[in-house]
This record gives sequence, structure tokens and C-alpha cells, in this order.
Amino acid sequence: MSSVYADYGGAGSVLAAKMAIADSGMTDRVELLSADTQNKADIGLAIAQQWFDQGVGAIFDVPNSSVALAVNSAAGRAHKLVFFSTTINDRLSEQECNGYGLSWVWDTYSVGRAEAAALMREGKDTWFIITPDGAAGAALEQTAREAAEANGAKVVGAVHHPTNNADFASYLLQARSSHAKAVLFGSGGADLVNALKQAREFGLPQEGIAIGTMYAINTDVHSLGLEAMQGMTVVTAFDWNRNDQTRAFGERFFATHKKMPTMFQAGVYSAVLQYLSAIKATNSTDADKVRAYLLSTPMSDVFLQNGKLLPNGRMLHDMFLARIKSPAQSKGAWDFFEFVGEVPGADAFRKLSESKCPLTK
Repeated sequence: MSSVYADYGGAGSVLAAKMAIADSGMTDRVELLSADTQNKADIGLAIAQQWFDQGVGAIFDVPNSSVALAVNSAAGRAHKLVFFSTTINDRLSEQECNGYGLSWVWDTYSVGRAEAAALMREGKDTWFIITPDGAAGAALEQTAREAAEANGAKVVGAVHHPTNNADFASYLLQARSSHAKAVLFGSGGADLVNALKQAREFGLPQEGIAIGTMYAINTDVHSLGLEAMQGMTVVTAFDWNRNDQTRAFGERFFATHKKMPTMFQAGVYSAVLQYLSAIKATNSTDADKVRAYLLSTPMSDVFLQNGKLLPNGRMLHDMFLARIKSPAQSKGAWDFFEFVGEVPGADAFRKLSESKCPLTK
């Protein structure tokens, strides 16, 4: 609800959940609670444990990887479901999977591999990686290194920065002195906005150094502006302006929130809607019965394209490669992305046969 990831989820995720509850036709049966974890694992864990003890059936969204890992453990112990939308850490469906944590939107594998391929197509075969300090940053760096090796690129340096960081000068100077052809950011939210502003101020793009980001969310582009981000290739799971269905959802969301939904907020809408649909279909709120139904049922909604839940908790769905438009290309406010490619879910995410999840062995 506050700090660096507030625009990604926050009040917008609460609104998305309310919209899904209304669309499920179960408004009279559902109570929605929300809380601010302050991006602190101990606070998130305490909230989750208290909620589960009080009879809460499922938790949704959970930005910040350290918080998500803690809440995932609580869900496993309580045998309650948690649907992750904003967190990117793939440990939730890999080493830390427990059958109750469901990763709904993305992970480091899906964004890192696609962005790596885009950089290699541009001949950028030496990279300097800048990621946030913590579980997500470490996972993103590892994914980028694996992608570099798989694509014939070389990582010539890497650094981690604190979350909610204002000054990227030392990191950018290290990147410049490494002589990398591309600087690849794994930062998000206000950190990404600050980093990209300062990269331009330091003249890295003007020197021919490609600035890549493993992801950029529409709120990031709105904050920084098309002038600064035009031409960058990004990986996304959703954009409000992709088709008639997404536009209708986006305009309905905007009427209340005054911002278009992020892919995470659309993911919260989808997860809540599918969870409630499973409850209706099974006539049960039992987590194991609901999960079994979700595992056996193909899913499609405003967010999910060809959705299929895997036993490790990974939701497979199509991912999209987009290029950020120039100011001249944009047809109006929040019209940021030009879609240039589509990756089927089976190719976008790690194959189940390669999973480190103990449930798949």
C-alpha cells in the first residue's frame, strides 16, 4: 500500500479484487480484507498467520519477494491458498513450492529469457546487470546469467542496489567502466524510474550503450514518459489496450482508480475470479479441493490467455513482447505498448520436467 511497489499493486489490487468479487456474483458471500506489509517479511508473515487463524480462505497479490516467501511458508503450514501476482521470484514454484502457493502472473525465467533474446537480436552481447538487493534481485541476476550463457552473451559485471534507492550514480559509473554494450536492469517501480532517468543524465544511451529492462510496467512508463523510454523492448503479461476485452476492463478500472491497471492488478482480478469460480464449481472452500479443480480446468479471462495451472503452482499463460511507443506513435494517455511478439505459455515458462519443485519428483 506504500513505498516502491504501491503503483504496481496497492490500492489498485484491492480495487481489482473488488471488481472480481462483483463479477463472480458472490458479493453477499465474500468479505475482503487488505493490509500493508511495508515490504517487510516479518510484518507480512504476521498478517498472514493472523488471517489464516481467523479463518481467511486465501490471500492474493503479495508484492516483494521476501514477503512472498514468508507468506508462502505460512500458507503451506496452514494448508491455505495464496495467489502471487506481483512478486517475480520463481523460487515460489521451484525450490519453495508447497502446493498452496500459486504464481499467477510472471517469474524471473519468463521475463529474463525473453529480454535476453531481444538484446542479442540487436548485437548486444556483453552485459552489465543492475538488480535490487534481495531474493528477487539475486534470482533475476541468475536468470540473466543463464540466459547470457544460453545465447552466447557475456556478463561483464553485476551490482545490487537497496530497495527504494534514490542514487544510482555509483552503479552507472561501474557499468560504464565495464565497457558493456548493454546495461540490463532488474529493478522495478520507483527504483526503475530513478535508474532510467539517471542513466540518461549520465549519457549512457547517448554513448551507444543499450539500456534494457527485464520488465517495465505501464505505471513506470507513465512516471518517466515516452520520451525517455521510447524504443525499449519489454516483456509483459497484460496491457489494457491490447483488445476490446482488455480495453473494456481498463476503462472500467480507470473510472475508479484514475490509472490504467498494471499487469499485476489484472492478475489479481483473474486470480480472485478463478478462485471464486472454483468455489462455486466444487461447492467448497477447502483449499485442496479448490486447487484440484484449478489444476484440472483450462482458464481464460481478461488476463489469462490459454491459462493452465501446473502442479508446482505455476500458472502457464501467453506472454507478450512489446516495444514502448514514441510520443508520436501514442494515440492518447496510457497508450504505451506496441506488441511485437507473442510467446505461448508452454514456451514462456520453465518446463515442468526442468522444475526443482519437490512435488514434481
